[in-house]
Amino acid sequence: MSQNGLTDSQIEQMALTISANRKQVEQTIELLDAGNTVPFIARYRKEMTGGLDDNQLRLLAEKLVYVRELNERRETILNAIAEQDKLSPTLKQSILEADSKTRLEDLYLPYKKKRRTKAQMAREAGLEPLLEQLIQQPTTSPELLAKAFINQDKAVNSEEDALEGARQIAMENLAEDADLVQLLRDWLQQTAVIISKLPKTKEKDPKAERFKDYFDFQEPIKNIPSHRMLALLRGQKEGYLQVSIDHPSVLDETQETHPALGRMIDFTGWPAKNSDWLMRTIEMAWKVKLHLKLSLQLTSELRHQADEAAIEIFGRNLRDLLLAAPAGNHVTMGLDPAYRTGVKVVVIDNNGQLIDKAVVYPHKPQQQWDQALLTLTKMCQKHQVSLIAIGNGTASRETDQLAAELLTNKNIKAQKLMISEAGASVYSASESAAREFPDLDVSYRGAVSIARRLQDPLAELVKIDPKAIGVGQYQHDVNQSRLNKALQACVEDCVNAVGVDLNTASPDILKYVAGISDSVAQNIIDFRTERGGFSDRKQLLEVPRLGEKMFEQSAGFLRIRGGKQPLDQSAVHPEAYPLVEQILTQIKQPIEQVMGQVGVLKNIDAQDFANDQFGLATIKDVLAELQKPGRDPRGEFKTATFDDKVHTMTDLESGMRLEGVVTNVTAFGAFVDIGVHQDGLVHISELADQFVKDPSDVVKAGDIIKVRVLDVDVQRKRIALSAKSEQAPSQVSAKKDSAKPVRKSARKKSAQGNKRPQSRSDNAFSGAMADAFKKARK
Repeated sequence: MSQNGLTDSQIEQMALTISANRKQVEQTIELLDAGNTVPFIARYRKEMTGGLDDNQLRLLAEKLVYVRELNERRETILNAIAEQDKLSPTLKQSILEADSKTRLEDLYLPYKKKRRTKAQMAREAGLEPLLEQLIQQPTTSPELLAKAFINQDKAVNSEEDALEGARQIAMENLAEDADLVQLLRDWLQQTAVIISKLPKTKEKDPKAERFKDYFDFQEPIKNIPSHRMLALLRGQKEGYLQVSIDHPSVLDETQETHPALGRMIDFTGWPAKNSDWLMRTIEMAWKVKLHLKLSLQLTSELRHQADEAAIEIFGRNLRDLLLAAPAGNHVTMGLDPAYRTGVKVVVIDNNGQLIDKAVVYPHKPQQQWDQALLTLTKMCQKHQVSLIAIGNGTASRETDQLAAELLTNKNIKAQKLMISEAGASVYSASESAAREFPDLDVSYRGAVSIARRLQDPLAELVKIDPKAIGVGQYQHDVNQSRLNKALQACVEDCVNAVGVDLNTASPDILKYVAGISDSVAQNIIDFRTERGGFSDRKQLLEVPRLGEKMFEQSAGFLRIRGGKQPLDQSAVHPEAYPLVEQILTQIKQPIEQVMGQVGVLKNIDAQDFANDQFGLATIKDVLAELQKPGRDPRGEFKTATFDDKVHTMTDLESGMRLEGVVTNVTAFGAFVDIGVHQDGLVHISELADQFVKDPSDVVKAGDIIKVRVLDVDVQRKRIALSAKSEQAPSQVSAKKDSAKPVRKSARKKSAQGNKRPQSRSDNAFSGAMADAFKKARK
């Protein structure tokens, strides 16, 4: 074991996992163990990590926790077996070499304390020698061998009792043989299929139709994508699918014996071909013990893999959404559309503060269109509104028409944009909103959130539970603890990548700054209110409970504009201020004439300032920051233009070319808002003219793309879109033709090694897609 408690092989494996070298891993572990946060390490300790990014560091931190838990469990198991005086050198070596928790538990199972089993009672009755004789004398009558073991004092009253006891011992021995279990597990991982059927009790249940693509379904477990696995698990959980994992040969009705039996015979060396009793024992061990155990393990592993893939997709979409380009500090009007209850209207100033509000009723049933226009006109002119943010929910396109007519007034110089209102209602009823607007009606808070999302998406969306933003795939089906942890990490990375204005930030965003806890975030707000703001980063050390370590972790991500120290508005860490002084001394220029002046800095050689304290990576980062102090890594603000003639699904026609905004990217394609209250799906096969392996390779949430309408199903609320050029052929019709259930005859061919028939789950209009549509919109 090294000083960090890991073996050489574990460190090497971690390095391989994150595409790094051994030194990078060891020094990063040292930094993590010292209490440093991932954003701080990624930004300010590049010399030690060799430039590992946030994703690599997060993955390493996760693997580190797993390996240390594994090592701790290993020690517990070694001690437990040693206490029983059963820790042989061979077993000890196997335990030391185990590289997963599953393998460890397999090795420990025979020595684990458990309730008294039938096999244990048979051993106590002295039936182990009978099992040995049955193996060594396969041609001898089992009953004849068993007669010698009848012992009524030990409840062995007949040959049948003796043989049953021997069988129980054999079955338990097979089920607890870690090497056999591993062999069978590896074999199934490569060859098994996952099979689902509709239970007979649910055949007349109309709700089962959501899973109709899986009523007669099979797919190799090594190939099944995450979204299909999660759909199967959901169907199983709701009782509409019977799901199992097995070798495909079980689907062949002509197959007499399971292929697992042959592997078990080869492994044990038992002469089962010469003994019906041994063959039956092995068969029962597989059916009763091993198959069930392995099925549960493989299902758990597939669930874990599907969870990880879904969480990764959610995190990637969330990151793209949080890092969407801000419109900036403009006076903004927010419109939260509705019919009967009216359109809630707010105006916020360029700092996001609420300065006016109203409610108008332009739509049915009131239809006070002219009065609404008059109210909006007065508010726009009074406050010099330059941006109008319209929520994309109910009545959004009608409200968009109202805004369009409003902007025909030449005295109003504003731009209108459609904004996703996902999670706005969650924010409206949140503790954060109540704290900020205690006297404001809940209905207006949503409009404020919509307006602020346009000014700065990151600053506003951090106030909402990431799961409520709705950019995930089967987000309610995955492990919620892991999902929450991953999404919190994603938000943290985004907040620190952009930086936070110390004098205007809300406590909701401050708590995501590296090293800052929830309570300290509120302490910063209280200190700022009491002192009238921060003028120097060093003042942070005066905040209650904010010590040297927290200052070190957070200071570089907190900005002070117009303060005493010009560097405080940049991402230069206070620990690097002496480096800047050295640079200024060499070029003989004051800081005010250097910051933002590319020409002055571009000829500086970073190598001239490298020493034991500051490496090249830090120096280059400092020089880059001086050239563009406090630069925002987010892209240029752009908007999509919806077709004014298209407002509902009934307005859509096949062949239409439209502009839309990507709202969600999944493993099977991308959902696009084209302004009709229902996102359309660009299936992965329609994302580009060339083959696309992963949709995230070509689009991300927030992208503005041109799409073509392929098909519209108003009744089922489905829109099929294509991002291909006009010349590229659409694959939707081909997919419809091949969308046939996998029938038993086809399964037989599949079991014999032929290519698996295409299942209906591959169809862009399948039930699984419909389910995905609903979930994505939620």
